[in-house]
Amino acid sequence: MINYNPRKWFSFIFRFHKADTIRTLSPAIVLMSLYSWGAVYVERVFLHLPDNSFVKNIPTMHGLLGFAISMLLVFRTNAAYDRWWEGRKLWGSLVNNSRNLAVKLNSMLSADDEKDRSFFKKLIPLFADELRLHLQNERTRLALDTAPHPDIPGFDTSKHIPNQVAMLLMNKINLLYRDQKISGHQLLMLNNEAQAFLDICGGCERIKNTPIPYSYSVFIKKFIFFYLVTLPLGFALTMGYLTIPVVAFISYVLGSLEMIAEEIEDPFGKDDNDLPMQRMAENIRKNVYEILA
Repeated sequence: MINYNPRKWFSFIFRFHKADTIRTLSPAIVLMSLYSWGAVYVERVFLHLPDNSFVKNIPTMHGLLGFAISMLLVFRTNAAYDRWWEGRKLWGSLVNNSRNLAVKLNSMLSADDEKDRSFFKKLIPLFADELRLHLQNERTRLALDTAPHPDIPGFDTSKHIPNQVAMLLMNKINLLYRDQKISGHQLLMLNNEAQAFLDICGGCERIKNTPIPYSYSVFIKKFIFFYLVTLPLGFALTMGYLTIPVVAFISYVLGSLEMIAEEIEDPFGKDDNDLPMQRMAENIRKNVYEILA
């Protein structure tokens, strides 16, 4: 995720970041400019169409369709941002849940119980790390440290690793109860935090595995394409060669809105505007280590 100061207007206008859509859309903008030049040349020079030609009425169609395409793009962008923001809220809940569990365990475990404290110091942050890898579809065998904790086995990467981490965490909490290190009341207090890990995982998977409906996404792309392709045909007689920069700019605006929506609708990827899951996982590890020190 890119950190920035929203008050620096001129830095946004005159600086081209690698995440700026104009970098990706440059070939399409150049192509639309050449197409617009060709349309103007054919209509005004080659065919010598009169100013009252039927082609002049095409902008009326664009004016009618402009409202429809604007509403579609607004809905598309809002739907994508809602997915991004929900993902951020879920990871914020994971941060809070990890801290709450560590705080409760710190108050319940004795100060000299280094073995159990070390176990939770490793396992609680481990869930965030493995959830990040799970959402990014990365397959990796865990390497905890140079001296792996004996109570934390190597996980089966062919199975759902966040589930395995959560089960190991719940098993350890129940073992503390059986060993009478915590009371039944304290077990119930810890149960909510332990259960919340998989609730957060399920929420993230719902976003990851449920994209914007295919037919809706395809319709918007086709709508934008045909809208842009017909623009030079209507503007050629009324605007002349000014059609070229106008169509290029409109192509940049509409294409950028669709590209931005495509990027943020999956907030768990590795794009510049995706959630900083690795940074949040590192903060969880730092906080848990401080609490259970």
